[in-house]
Amino acid sequence: MKFNTQWQLPLLVVLLMTVNACKNKGKVAANEVALLQVTEEKATAASAKVTTDANTQFKYTGTPGYVATDSAGQQEEEQAPPAGNEKKQAPSPRQTPVANPDWDKKIIKNATLSVEVKDYVRFNELVRAAVKQSGGYIAQEEQSESDYKIENSITIKVPVDQFDNTVSALTPGKEKVLVRKITSQDVTGEVVDTRARLEAKRQVRLRYLDLLKQAKNMEEILQVQNEINDIQENMEAAAGRVSYLTHSAAFSTIQLGYFQVLNPQARDQETPPGFGQKVLTALTAGLGWVGELIILLVSLWPVWLGLLTAWWIYRKYRPAKRVPVNSVAPPAHPEV
Repeated sequence: MKFNTQWQLPLLVVLLMTVNACKNKGKVAANEVALLQVTEEKATAASAKVTTDANTQFKYTGTPGYVATDSAGQQEEEQAPPAGNEKKQAPSPRQTPVANPDWDKKIIKNATLSVEVKDYVRFNELVRAAVKQSGGYIAQEEQSESDYKIENSITIKVPVDQFDNTVSALTPGKEKVLVRKITSQDVTGEVVDTRARLEAKRQVRLRYLDLLKQAKNMEEILQVQNEINDIQENMEAAAGRVSYLTHSAAFSTIQLGYFQVLNPQARDQETPPGFGQKVLTALTAGLGWVGELIILLVSLWPVWLGLLTAWWIYRKYRPAKRVPVNSVAPPAHPEV
């Protein structure tokens, strides 16, 4: 069977182009499948790690009892040593109780305090001594004074392990505590979850970097680079969130306000005015504006004098109006 060479060559070119296109699509699909597999594996591993950490619990039974309960429900207990001269067995490293069972928890603690003091200067010194002793610092301070009272508002940052001691030092029994509000927020789960997501995104980013090296044209390079940029932004946001929560949990916040009454009789002067007083104040302010306007107009007397002089000259020297002859009305006809 013979083929015509006029259409045989174009047909061969079309077949070759179709085969190349199928190969390129197969490579892109393989890359996407590999990327999805890597992402799913990392996310599964991170979730399994978080689940393992969350299911592991440590419980104390008091000295010397200690029970460690793992995710499988198995328990190991260290019993009290028997009385007598029997040799004491040193506990294994796994059975040694930790001094603080909540060492890995991230709890944000806040306190709001309002105190009426008898001696403002002495209490001010007490506050600064308590902050220095706790290892914290004063983040913000605002002081005001009037005839009625002198007051100060301070924002204090203290280490979380010194939070309770500092609150107790700032609310002594001989001072009048008006407000004492303490709140806490456990952000351990959010920190662990954000860290796991950050690690998964980091692995995905590495995979995209490998794909970027395998890109063969500008379109593929730009597409992969855009994905890398999006992942990088998400990683930075997650890292910033973890840093913020960690710092907030490490340093607790205390909002402290304290004041001393200087003149109790001057309290009525600080009472906000009523409706009638506000109306009277508004009328007084309006009359003041009218007076200022009159004074302004009087101060411009040279301008008014100049305008009056110009108007007088214009009226005196302007030409007289000429009456046209045709404008005289004809005499009226007498009635018959």
